[in-house]
Parts: sequence; structure tokens; C-alpha cells
Amino acid sequence: MMSPAPDQTTDALDPVRAGLLRAAHADADALVARAEREAAARLDQARAEAHTILDDARRQGEADGAIAARDLLVRARREARSRTLSARRKPYEDLRRKAAERVRDLRRADGYASLRERLEQRARVLLDPGAEVTEHADGGVVAQVPGRRLDLSLTALADRALDSMGAEVRSLWEP
Repeated sequence: MMSPAPDQTTDALDPVRAGLLRAAHADADALVARAEREAAARLDQARAEAHTILDDARRQGEADGAIAARDLLVRARREARSRTLSARRKPYEDLRRKAAERVRDLRRADGYASLRERLEQRARVLLDPGAEVTEHADGGVVAQVPGRRLDLSLTALADRALDSMGAEVRSLWEP
């Protein structure tokens, strides 16, 4: 038997080769189309995830900013309150100091001996008739019994008088 000529074999395989090429091109085109769809889907998914991440980050940033703003406001209010109290404290301390100076001047007044005697009597009534009563360096008296002490010094009395005035005294320096 005789083999066909190489040109005849090649010509006979041309339709098979063409069919295989068409099938390979069709498979390649389908593979490329599927890859493009998958790439597009993954890109859409990545964009959606990126938007979600950005939205979450924006919300977290806003929440963090709100917390920071609240903290800053709280600190500012505390500082303002501290400054207000400090500003009020100075006139109050000045008033206490002046009141103490004025009541200490009572020691040089003509009626001081009578005042001191009344304070001593008051101390004995409040504490005990046998209380030990001594004169305070600022004027007035201090009385003691075991376990108890009563300060009726002139400065302590002035302080108590100012404290008892409460809001009336504060009205001197508050608007």
C-alpha cells in the first residue's frame, strides 16, 4: 500500500485544523469573556467593600470627633467653672480678711472686757460650766473640756457670721 503524498495529507487535515482553531478561538473568547466578567464582578465587589470601609471610617471618625469635641467642651466648662470660682474666691477671701481685721480691732475697744466676759459665759453654757476658758490670740475665747473644744475667737465668730450670710455675701461679687 502506498502512503498518500504529504501534500494530500495536509490538505485532508485542513478542515480538521480549521475546526480545531475555531473551537480554540471560541474557547479562548469564552474564557476571556468569563475572565472579564469575573474581573468586573471582583472590581464591583472591591468598590463596594471600599465604600463600606470608607463609610465605616467616616462614621468612626465622626464618632471619635464627637467624643473629642464633648471632651473638649467638658474641659472648657471645667476650666471656666474653675476660673469663675477663683475669681469669686478672691473677693470672698478679701472680705474674710477685712472682717477678721475689724473684729480683732475690738480688743482695743472700750467694751471689749464686757464682750470677752459674755463670750466666756456663752462658752460655759454651750460646753460645760466647768470648762477651761482661755483668751484667744486674736481676741475672744476658746473653751475646752475633755474631748470637746469650742472656738469663740473673734475671727472664728466673724467667719461664722459670713458663712451664715450665704447667698447674701455672694451677691456682693456675683452679677
